[in-house]
Amino acid sequence: MSVDGDQTWAAYAACASNEPDALFVRGAAQREVRVMCFSCPVRMECLIDALESNVTYGVWGGLTERERRALMRQYPDVTDWREWLETDDDDVVVELKSPVAPRIITRLRRRQAATRATVN
Repeated sequence: MSVDGDQTWAAYAACASNEPDALFVRGAAQREVRVMCFSCPVRMECLIDALESNVTYGVWGGLTERERRALMRQYPDVTDWREWLETDDDDVVVELKSPVAPRIITRLRRRQAATRATVN
């Protein structure tokens, strides 16, 4: 399944039968949506689509808009999210592929702090 113009993967999404408004929630309600994402057979396709399209709202592929923004800030040189997620062995990629909700914001903050400590 490809996100390159082909959205057929969306029919297989765990959320396909939900009301769209249920996926565009804020705060603690996002955790409930994320739980659904981690049982979804097309979670990575959804995440790739959201990153490639720079979707700004909602939970996509198990990440909130805040998490996706942090990921995109941390990896500004990634031009092909599919390739990066499929081929890179970065610890963030490994965590994103994990079947449990990632702690992406925490991991990225630790990485930034470690980078600053190394530079100084």
